[in-house]
Amino acid sequence: MAASSLYSTAIAVSLVLLFILQHDACAFQSGSRILNQRRYAALVSIQSATDGDTIDSMFGPRVDDGEDEVLYSDDDDSGSDWGAPSAPPAEPKKEKSMSRWGSLNPKIKARIVKDAQERAIRNKKKREPAEAKKRRLYSQYREMQRKSKFDTYVTREKPTHDKSRTMLADLNPGETLPGRVISLTNFGAYVDIGSEVDGLLHVSQISRDEFVDHPRKFLSPGDDVEVRIVRLDPGAKKLQLTMLPEEVLNEENVLNKHMIDEDEDDRIQLDEIEVDDELWGEIRRVTDYGAYIELGAVVRGFMHFMDHPLFGEVKGAHPNEFMRVGDRVRVWVLDVDATQKRIKLTANRPSGLPGPRREVKWI
Repeated sequence: MAASSLYSTAIAVSLVLLFILQHDACAFQSGSRILNQRRYAALVSIQSATDGDTIDSMFGPRVDDGEDEVLYSDDDDSGSDWGAPSAPPAEPKKEKSMSRWGSLNPKIKARIVKDAQERAIRNKKKREPAEAKKRRLYSQYREMQRKSKFDTYVTREKPTHDKSRTMLADLNPGETLPGRVISLTNFGAYVDIGSEVDGLLHVSQISRDEFVDHPRKFLSPGDDVEVRIVRLDPGAKKLQLTMLPEEVLNEENVLNKHMIDEDEDDRIQLDEIEVDDELWGEIRRVTDYGAYIELGAVVRGFMHFMDHPLFGEVKGAHPNEFMRVGDRVRVWVLDVDATQKRIKLTANRPSGLPGPRREVKWI
């Protein structure tokens, strides 16, 4: 009788579960796969219990006082339909933490903002038109040029309009005076010696040890130097200075040659000199590249050291070893430049000139 009652109960439960599974199949498939698996396992367990005589064969002997304990309930407290998927549990609210930007040091923030602005400006400049970029770069160049020129200004001990400055008429050639370099040019430097005008220190009067292509190689604006007066003209307000030592000045006769008031009409003019003309002269100055020769013309001639007959006899010899100041040499004119007032000379007889004429006497 008990087995028949148990069998009837199992059949009823099975019918109810099958009806529920067919009615809510869609809800189970989309809502809760794990719950369907559990219910299906329960159905199989209940059907298998029909093979035994008692309920203990399926669950074992009872160990409690006979009261059933509800372990699982499908009732929904929210009042929704049975079997519908339940809403996910709400996540616990997290405390609002400070953002990474808000936790940064103010100095770091300012630096990041500045870098971003500079990067934006650079990107904008990359996209600017060519004409605008050209104008901008030209403005920057002019500003740099103006600043560079301003930096070269030298402060004078006395203003140029100061009445306490020495007049040129009170100075004499040969005097040695302290001075300060005011500015540099391609051909020399202007030096303030406290006179009414600045004196010109030509590049040829700076050094004899090596060739001076530009005065910035030896001088800079603001340098204090000791110079000697070579020549002055109070009427034309001109003053010529030198830094050469006294022995060099005496050897090249730099001071005395300016004391002689020679009439330029007595000197040879450039239009009177032609190529291949034979002249005699005196070496006045020797450099790393050659020698300057006094010819009696309005300008001195220049002879390259490779145009000297003794060049090549001693390998690597300096020009001053075979060309000395004061030597008289015979030279020929290679070129005359009236525009730049230059005379190029050679000590080797040109091959195009005819040789000495020989007379043959017949007996």
